[in-house]
Amino acid sequence: MARFHPLQVTEVRRETRDAVVVTLQPREDDRSTFRFTQGQYLTFRRMFDGEELRRSYSICAGLDEGVLRVGIKRVDGGCFSTWANEALQPGDTLEAMPPTGAFFTPLEPAVAKHYLAFAGGSGITPVLSVIKTTLSREPRSQFTLVYGNRHVCSIMFREELDDLKNLYLGRLSVLHILESEAQDIDLFTGRIDVEKCEALFRGWIDVKSVDTAFICGPEPMMLAVAAALRKHGLRDEQIKFELFASSQPGRARRKVVSESADRHATCEAIVTLDGTARSFTFPKAGQSLLEAALENRMDAPFACKAGVCSTCRARVIEGEVEMETNHALEDYEVRQGYVLTCQSYPLSDRIVVSYDQ
Repeated sequence: MARFHPLQVTEVRRETRDAVVVTLQPREDDRSTFRFTQGQYLTFRRMFDGEELRRSYSICAGLDEGVLRVGIKRVDGGCFSTWANEALQPGDTLEAMPPTGAFFTPLEPAVAKHYLAFAGGSGITPVLSVIKTTLSREPRSQFTLVYGNRHVCSIMFREELDDLKNLYLGRLSVLHILESEAQDIDLFTGRIDVEKCEALFRGWIDVKSVDTAFICGPEPMMLAVAAALRKHGLRDEQIKFELFASSQPGRARRKVVSESADRHATCEAIVTLDGTARSFTFPKAGQSLLEAALENRMDAPFACKAGVCSTCRARVIEGEVEMETNHALEDYEVRQGYVLTCQSYPLSDRIVVSYDQ
């Protein structure tokens, strides 16, 4: 099971007015632990006023850069992101879980592919890692990026994207969509929605040639783009999602208990973590499996508590649970019995769950 490890901050670079790029260095013994796959993220924890906060930020480095680097955009009211933007300095230490996430596809150096990506705001961070790694390790492939922001000054990694276009001439195309700033071509002004996608597919992007599409940004944008891609023939397995989670609450919504539900009904749970099984009983209504495990002093992994990341992923071996929200697991994982424990509530009187599988 993933545990937290110290990472030394070696550089904090101001990227935009409200975003920084942080370079991190693991201890020598932890270098293999922090090897990542393009598109993955790190989950950090830090104490603020006596309360532990956990936040996940995507790795923006490519595999061939030899560094561990994340982008952190300030969120209004966000305690961790504000602290990182205002106070984090080289020499500081952050605690992080090893890299995780499935926002990638296997690389095939001998194959020529066309990748399409839609990113909104800081959703560019995992997409940038995917672009860098793919163009470097699949020399016959090409990438088209549609990147939405409010203004030019809010574009993260603008210069780096320009450098990549020059480095990979003819293989990387970047289309900037600005919500609140007029551009020479009207198509590139406004929000990324279904209508914008349709217009792009008519004149700028050959969507029929796309092998895989990556989408990362606010949920409304992601749903609109996915709908447009499906309409033009892409299958679900060709579309990879990574929900832009800065607007997600730090805690999952409390499950509503219906008037007809038995408020006193309980479930017997047997939960395995790090090879050790623990038994406990918890209410069948009003408390998630993750909350119950934490209440029973299990060091269960979690980050967002909103069904966005997959940090709390576990497998239901026996019994049945209801998963309220799922923005992280693929359909095949759900079919195999995997759930997000922060969103899972028992339906049966007994469940057996493992974090180790």
